[in-house]
Amino acid sequence: MPDGATLFRRQCGTCHSLTPGEARQGPNLAGVYGRKAGTVPGFKYSAGFADADWTWDDAHLDPYLANPQAVIKGGVMGYRQAKPEIRQSIIAYLKEQH
Repeated sequence: MPDGATLFRRQCGTCHSLTPGEARQGPNLAGVYGRKAGTVPGFKYSAGFADADWTWDDAHLDPYLANPQAVIKGGVMGYRQAKPEIRQSIIAYLKEQH
């Protein structure tokens, strides 16, 4: 299985950047692990993020990557990853970027 960096680049990098301040279709994910959900300055989040009173951690990232709309009602992220080992590799990579 590819490492987390490769998985991120292939599966997330089209819509998200890890370069601070760089905007794409999705919010910037630099420092996402441990950050309060829905708080990237200047990014317009879907309404469901207003109720997300938690921080991104394993317990929130894993189900979000599996089925974003089940975690954030009205969310627009189209990505879904059914394989737990791929989700865990991506999450581990995001932790490293913190």
